Amino acid sequence: MQVRDGMSNVVLTMGPGHTLRDAARLMTDRRVGAAVVNDPDGAGPSIVTERDVLASIAAGQDPDVELIGAHLTTNVVYAAPSWSLEEAAAAMVRGSFRHLIVIDGGEVCGLLSMRDIVRCWTDDGSICDVPEPARFARA
Repeated sequence: MQVRDGMSNVVLTMGPGHTLRDAARLMTDRRVGAAVVNDPDGAGPSIVTERDVLASIAAGQDPDVELIGAHLTTNVVYAAPSWSLEEAAAAMVRGSFRHLIVIDGGEVCGLLSMRDIVRCWTDDGSICDVPEPARFARA
């Protein structure tokens, strides 16, 4: 399977001037873990993820004041729609990230998450005998 088979075609996009709270709210509303950030002054599309929001809050920063432009993931890796899911997964593991911006002809055409890859591999039978999820007691 290829990246085009698993990617989300509808991508949450934001500008760098939105606050981290804006990003968190929009990602939560759309049930996604990342947003593509288009900065007209930037070198290309970037990404802000739930990890970026958490890191800022953990550092004691105010999510109502902090702008996502200051918290973008650096060294973005872009995928092509023609990459195999194995290539995409390997890039994610090498870079220790969970989302890839998919670029086709210089334009953002999708976003691929680790969850998308797992979903594809599960649907096509690549993962067999998946055990029942563990149950955890609440404290």
